[in-house]
Formats: sequence, C-alpha cells, structure tokens
Amino acid sequence: MQANMKTTLTFLLCLLSFVPVEAQQRHSDALDDVLQHVPMAAVFGLRACGVQSASPSWTELLATTASAYVLSAATTYVLKHTCHELRPDKSNRRSLPSGHATFAFAGATALMHEYGHVSPWIAVGGYTLATLVAADRVRRDRHYVHDVVAGGAIGFGATELTYWLKRKVIKNRNIDLSFNGFQLDVAVKW
Repeated sequence: MQANMKTTLTFLLCLLSFVPVEAQQRHSDALDDVLQHVPMAAVFGLRACGVQSASPSWTELLATTASAYVLSAATTYVLKHTCHELRPDKSNRRSLPSGHATFAFAGATALMHEYGHVSPWIAVGGYTLATLVAADRVRRDRHYVHDVVAGGAIGFGATELTYWLKRKVIKNRNIDLSFNGFQLDVAVKW
C-alpha cells in the first residue's frame, strides 16, 4: 500500500509539472483550465497505477465518472445560458455558476467515492484542490463567491446523485461499453 501511495504522489506531481509557468498570469485562465480536471484525472491515474477503486472494472469507473461529468456540465451550462449574470471583470454574462468549480468538485467527489476507502487523505487532497480552484476564480475576478459556491454544489450534487443511482439502480449488474468510432454504446446486463 505504501508503494501505491508513492506512485500516486509521483503521478500527481508529474501531472502538475506539465502546467506551463506562463499560465499563472493574472488574466490567463490556462492554469485553472488544467487544474479543474486534476481531481478527475487522479481518479483514472490512481487506477492506472494499480490502486483499487471502488468500481470493480474500468468500464464501470468510466461510465460512472462520465455520467457525473455530463450531468454536472449540462446543469452548469443550462444555468449559465439562463441566468446571464455579468462577470466581475465584465467580460461576459456567463458568471453563474462557475464551470471550473463544478468540474473540480465533481472530480473531487468521484475521487472520494472511488478511493476514500484507501485513505481519507485522497479525498482531502481532491477537495482542497477543488477549493483552491474555486478561490482562484474569485481572486482573478472571473466569478463572485456565490458563483463558485453554486458551481461546487452542482459538481458535488450531480456526482452524489450519479453514485446514488449507481448503487440503487445498477447494483451488481454488468456494464459493457463499446465505441465503434462514431458512437458510444452502453449496455447494462440485468
């Protein structure tokens, strides 16, 4: 188990090292654009490094996390195009809710569900990074505090709903995914 944690930390540090230094400029969203997806990338990175996730197969892991991301994204973008709240920097009217906070908290919640049994610090790390992404969006004048709180709540809530549905509806059924180059087919065997 100790070797898996060292591998995990090495993977996460390598992932973060690819973020360009120039992305840290005040008005650039490039750093946030990468960091919002790190918790979800960690879900797959930990699995690839041999850490056992709560999902027994890659297929189930992919189906669950993709469903959480799609539900989070759909909710966020419907609200962005409905609310029309002006950003603090006055660049556009797509401030509420924060998409970056949505994706960061969706990934952190998936990380908690998949690897919370390994160590609670994995979940703490995911939520800490998600909180830093949200705080940075406010610091950069891209969002108000209520925008990132709403985005975080959507990411958390959509992912919780996805995992709840997985437990209640799918239970121990076998999920098969196939992609033929044009479409993704999902089959749940009852």
